[in-house]
Amino acid sequence: MLQQERYEKILSQVQAKGAVRVAALAKALEISESTIRRDIIELDHMGKLRKVFGGAVSCDTYLTSNETDVKTRAAFSVLEKDSIARYAANLIEDNDFVFIDAGTTTDKLIDFLPASKATLVTNGLDHALTLTRRGHKVYLLGGRVNATTEAATGVEAVTSLGKYNFTKCFLGTNGIDLEHGFTTPNVEEAMVKTHAAQRSSMVYVLADSKKFDTVAPVTFLGINQAWIITDKLENLEYRNHTKIIETE
Repeated sequence: MLQQERYEKILSQVQAKGAVRVAALAKALEISESTIRRDIIELDHMGKLRKVFGGAVSCDTYLTSNETDVKTRAAFSVLEKDSIARYAANLIEDNDFVFIDAGTTTDKLIDFLPASKATLVTNGLDHALTLTRRGHKVYLLGGRVNATTEAATGVEAVTSLGKYNFTKCFLGTNGIDLEHGFTTPNVEEAMVKTHAAQRSSMVYVLADSKKFDTVAPVTFLGINQAWIITDKLENLEYRNHTKIIETE
């Protein structure tokens, strides 16, 4: 098979599926895995796809600027989020002063949070109401409300953070990438995440495995600036750059 023909078949698979593995491509095209890897590297250099550990993803999958609403995001990766949130909730102790970021995975954390004397601060509107109803001591940040994510954001929220010193913070993310770090589509939400992390002794990012090798427009932390709690890790290279906890 000629090189150009291989390129076309690889790109066709990537566009159809969004993400493909080297082994699957090699089997489908009846070509050696080493040849597929070389082709993926060349196509990545050409900007036709994005090379990731063990395979490739489409450029559309890799770079996402979409910000979906809470209800839509909550329907994805439910079991994975439950596993991650259960582990994270058990890290909170009575003497902790904790920041809980807005988001669907951090919302799950609240579901698993036992009765506690910990003080909790959040920028999530629904988070604050749920925590209050369950008897937790909670403070809500001020700021501009993002209707899509139901979060208090922007300069006012960052100013509110200035008086706090957290023992732990739990952040959500839209993407994780070795080069670009932790990313989100919204500049104002990125500001809150960055400043909350800077004011925390321990920083945890809660992210299901689908968030890896994906980049949103705004970086809020470098890859080595937070622990990651995830359901499973496929690209082991991340372990060379930060601490990772797998819950499955």
